[in-house]
Amino acid sequence: MVTDQLDTIILVVMVFLLAGFIKGVIGFGLPTISVSLLTVVLGLEAAMVIMLLPSLLTNVWQGGMGGHLRYLARRLWPILIPGVVFTWVTSTALTIGPLPIFVVLLGVAIVVYSGSSLVGLEVPNPGRRERWLSPLIGSASGAIGGVTGIFVMPAVDYLRALGLTRDQLIQAMGIWFTVATLGLGGALGHHGLLTGSLGLLSVVGIVPAFVGMMIGQRLRTRLSPEVFRTVLLSGLCVLGFYFIVTGLIA
Repeated sequence: MVTDQLDTIILVVMVFLLAGFIKGVIGFGLPTISVSLLTVVLGLEAAMVIMLLPSLLTNVWQGGMGGHLRYLARRLWPILIPGVVFTWVTSTALTIGPLPIFVVLLGVAIVVYSGSSLVGLEVPNPGRRERWLSPLIGSASGAIGGVTGIFVMPAVDYLRALGLTRDQLIQAMGIWFTVATLGLGGALGHHGLLTGSLGLLSVVGIVPAFVGMMIGQRLRTRLSPEVFRTVLLSGLCVLGFYFIVTGLIA
């Protein structure tokens, strides 16, 4: 029993070191990487709970830095509010139990996101459509995140299309992920899915996530972001297909 607990702690530390590093280099990816890798060993529901604190705190840090908080909050609230609402609504499905269909949905979300990014598919600037399109994007992203723990699709591509500066985009992603993670944490707690043991593992992941993030930020200028991103997305695509196959077999 002790050995199993130690193995789980080591797994959590290594996963969040890697996920934090990736977030430090490209500005996002901690929930996607951590949920994907932890799901392989611990299952989707456990992975979503363990991801909460490291994701929340690193995103609070990212979302609070940059000097554009007031402007971005005013512009992004039509995404944020529906995102939280639909995260809460769809997460109710998790109370049914660890159904394989949720793992399949996780795989589909990862494959669609990584595949579309690899082929260079870009969302056009919404222009005047932003007023009504933003709530739809927030709703869709929240609905997906509520049962997978991953909030990148389609929110991140949409944020990229808004014509923000690089610093504004990094901060905008931090704000979105912070609010979405708070919504998910509140929903999981309300549904009784937060347990003490998983909460402690989430605490364990905080320091490795920050360490990995700081290392990634320092190495960002020395690495080729495009090459790094291509390798990352290719790996995610393979992992997504793995989830689809295993979920369908189950």
